[in-house]
This record gives sequence, C-alpha cells and structure tokens, in this order.
Amino acid sequence: MNFENLQKTDPTCYDFVMDEMERQETSLELIPSECIASLSTIEALGSPFTNKYSEWYANKRYYGWNEVVDKVELLAIERAKQAFPWVAHANVQAYSGSPANLAVYNAICDAWETIMWLSLSQWGHLTHGHPVSATSKFFNAVQYWLNKEWYIDLEEVESLALKHKPKVIVVWFTAYSREFPFKEFARIAEKVWAYLLADISHISGLVISGVHTSPSPYCDVIMTTTHKTLKWPRGAIIMTTEKGLQKDPDLAKKIDKSVFPWLQWGPHNHQTLAIAVALWEALQPEFKEMNQAIVQNSRCLANELINSWFEIATWGTDNHLILMSVWKWRGVFMQEALDTAWITLNKNTVPNDPCTPFNPSGIRMWTPIMTMRGMRETEMKKVASWMLRVAEIVKDFEYLEDKEMRKARLGEFYKFIESNNELHAIRAEVKELCLQFPIYK
Repeated sequence: MNFENLQKTDPTCYDFVMDEMERQETSLELIPSECIASLSTIEALGSPFTNKYSEWYANKRYYGWNEVVDKVELLAIERAKQAFPWVAHANVQAYSGSPANLAVYNAICDAWETIMWLSLSQWGHLTHGHPVSATSKFFNAVQYWLNKEWYIDLEEVESLALKHKPKVIVVWFTAYSREFPFKEFARIAEKVWAYLLADISHISGLVISGVHTSPSPYCDVIMTTTHKTLKWPRGAIIMTTEKGLQKDPDLAKKIDKSVFPWLQWGPHNHQTLAIAVALWEALQPEFKEMNQAIVQNSRCLANELINSWFEIATWGTDNHLILMSVWKWRGVFMQEALDTAWITLNKNTVPNDPCTPFNPSGIRMWTPIMTMRGMRETEMKKVASWMLRVAEIVKDFEYLEDKEMRKARLGEFYKFIESNNELHAIRAEVKELCLQFPIYK
C-alpha cells in the first residue's frame, strides 16, 4: 500500500500507519471482531465517495447530484440479497452494529416493551439490553442463560419467553463456539408471537459460505456487522426476511425510518461502496473455500489445545471461535503474556464465572485472520504449542483476591514478562512464521 501523500502532509500520522502495518504483519491476531479488509475494500474506503452527502435513501435524496451514489447503494442492497437468500430487503446505511441493533428495537418495540437476550456474563452483548447501554433506557430486558455444559439452555429460553412475552427475542453470542440454534429459537418465538432478531455479526461470513446454518428461513430480522468473518469495512447491514414481512408487511419500512431519520442522518457513502465491493468478493467461490478453512483451522486448534490439557468451552467448536478457561491465572495473565509474545487475543468471561469481567477466568480467540493469511493446520499446531509454553511460563502467577496484594503482584508480573527470555524467544518464532504469510502480498 502506498501512502505517499500522507507521508508528505503529516509524517507523524504516516509513521503511525507504518507502525501499525508492521505490527499486523509480524504478529498473530486472534482477537474476535478483527479481520483483514481486502485492498479493493480499502481503496473503496479511500475513494472520493467520502466527499458526497446523501441524506435519505436511493432515489429519494434531499440533496442533488446523487445519481452515482444511488447506484452504489442499490448495488450493495442487491448483492446483500444475493448473499443471504430469503432476505426481502436490506438497509446498508447503518453506521455500525450498536446503532443498527437500536434501530431494530425501535422499529419493532414501543418504549419499555420487552426484549429477551443472552446475559452478558454468558457471552451476550451490551447492545441487547445491558444496564450500561442506551437500550436499557428505552426497553425492558430479560436475560436467558447457558446450561452447565455451556450450551444454550433452550428449555429456560422457552420458559422465560412464556412468562415475559417479549416483543423481540435476540439470537446472538460473542463467544459461543457451537452452531446457533435458529430453528429452535424460531419455534419458541412463534409460541409467544415475538419477533426473532438474529445478530450474526460473528458468523455472517460462515453463513454466506454455507458452513453455518442460515438464519434467513427462521428469523424476521437479521443484523450483521461487516468487519468480522466477512473481511469487509466497518459498518452494518439490517436485513428483513420474507418471514418478517409476512408478520408485518411494513417491517422493512419501519426499520428504514428507524435508521433514518430517527437514529442517524447522512450515510457514509465510501463505506457503502466498500460494502458493495466486499459483498462481490463474498459471492466468489474462493470466499467459501476460505471460510471452510477457517472452521477446519478452528477445530484443529481446539483439538490441539485440548490435547495440551487446556479446558475448552463445550470441548470443541463448530465455527471460527474458541473460548478457553484459565481460571487459576485468570485471563489477564495469559492475555498479557501472549501479547508480549506477539500473539494477540482477549481475556473473556466464562459462563458462571466467579470473577469480574475486568479479571475474568477465560481467554477468547479465533482463526479467521490466520486463515486469511494462508495458515493451515500445521500453523495451528504451532500456535497451540506456543500457548502451552506461555502457560508454563506464567503458571506461578496465581491471581490474588486482595486488591492491594493483587496490584503489587501484577506489577511484578509485568516486569517479569517484559524481561522473560523465553517469551522473547517465542516472539521471534512468531515473527518468523508471520513473515512467511504476509497480509498484503
């Protein structure tokens, strides 16, 4: 990638870009929610479409000279409907996932009507009714949970739905490594006349590729962000299915009005263009092959970790994601030590975690970026071996409950990992591997 103009105009920010590019090229990125946008997508994001203001929707603009922008938006909508069969309407203007979810709730619910969602501590999301989110200010939220085996407790979901009669039931999980049970949720939603919203932000690339069940035949509304397994730009798409329109013929219109003008104003046209480009890439055969490899890599990595005596949630995975319990050290020790070794993932709660979200008992990882770089099972085995080595390095740093003792112990820990020769040796091995699989060839 060429940043000559930036280098001339603002050398400081140019250096930031170069530093970040080097970090990405020489380290392993395993954090879910991050991906690699294609060069075509990045070029679209940097196009002159960023200059144009286009209030309202295609063919209905308030401002003039939006003919080309209209073509872009209509193309993105058509390609979204190609990618997700049984989708009757798509809104591609939502800025991101959080406002997109809020727009859906507003379109369907009146103030203080009930939405039902997975508890945040059980891998739910803030935007589905958590008290710190704006969604809790406008809607009543009821939580459902996982069972003791860390699977969705469908009996409890049905019991809660019959009791609370929610207007919307949300199917969404940030760290669930098994198939999302859309059909089972649809059966429950139909019993209480609830709308079923599938937030497939994490699995949408798998869905398009046919390696995960599609929510389209079962759900009324589908929302996905565009920057996870889709390897697209950051943004969101809200899709109304044929089933949703049968329930309410005006549902798509209500969602469009909820996005604009209720929640946001002019769309980001460069983002819409980039989504259209990325949708075209997602419709190609190689995209399906890549997502098949993502799942294969995920299963391989999970099996290798299990063979190394790590505790994996549900003892395996059906998708791109793995959650691992490291209760003794807490996730913070593993996250920081792995970060020092240039393997980046995130600490994460596990179901029924006795610890806080700030010091949880688990770590969360996924395989898409490694797969997109060309890594396969041989490399997954190396990653698992590095994790085992890191766990051995930090095994004596048990988490302390006393706040002052914990603060002192963490200080010792950070000094230890910064100067640990074994971690630096792993870092060199990681860098050597990464340079064999460049992101932008």
